[in-house]
Amino acid sequence: MRRSNRLSMRRDLSIFGAYFAQFLKARLAYRADFFAEVGATVLGTAFSLAFVLVLFRPIEGLSGWGRDEILFIYGLSMVPYGLFGTVSWNLYEFGDRYIIEGNFDRVLLRPLNSFLQILFESFRIQALAESVIGLIVVSLAAVSLGLSFTVFDLFWLLVAIVSGTVIFLSVFGAIASLSFHFEDRIGIAPPVFNLITAGRYPLDIFHPAVRFLLRWIIPFSFVAFYPSTRLLGHPEFRTLCALSPLVALAFLFVLWLAWRFGTRRYSSTGS
Repeated sequence: MRRSNRLSMRRDLSIFGAYFAQFLKARLAYRADFFAEVGATVLGTAFSLAFVLVLFRPIEGLSGWGRDEILFIYGLSMVPYGLFGTVSWNLYEFGDRYIIEGNFDRVLLRPLNSFLQILFESFRIQALAESVIGLIVVSLAAVSLGLSFTVFDLFWLLVAIVSGTVIFLSVFGAIASLSFHFEDRIGIAPPVFNLITAGRYPLDIFHPAVRFLLRWIIPFSFVAFYPSTRLLGHPEFRTLCALSPLVALAFLFVLWLAWRFGTRRYSSTGS
């Protein structure tokens, strides 16, 4: 039984790898357009980062957090966001493209996980540029702060990046699953999407209601802020920092339940 499961998982992974390879071939067929999009993404990310640098240039800190610490948190948040942005394009259009237009019927005809099919049918490879820039910002901020990372610190950094990516996918995947029940072309994703920016700063600077929202309802504070506190030497957040991967797993379970319930309630458009 276990061998059968391993073979099935290996087959699924090879199929999704073929999805990516085929998409990459199609995108590189128009290389000028592809590299123009990558350049536009890099410039957009650079301008956003430059705005933050200009904003914090006159001040040394905010609510007890130093400027370089804030940049470290900001940079770390960019890494999982870039990974999430690479595979999340179809989540924003799920209600319109898959439910209202009836394309989800095609997804259900394949003997593969329907959620992963949605993710792997389209990619925004240029979004990886944000992850690269984020790693550069983290490295420069760490040097400025005089931080030296152990092997375990680097492992924790990897765990934080994976956990943050899972949190983003879980939150927006669960939101996309609402389209199984309500036919809404716009949905509630845009206002939630705006909260990602709030999660890129120390949670202490916000109103208690916003802190509660970003901690337990839409847990974007566990994407970068809490994982960063261990690396930045803030032991007062030790417990919440350790919860980061557990929060990611909990919300992944919420996504699984929401998606499973939605697909069972789904009825074809009949067209």
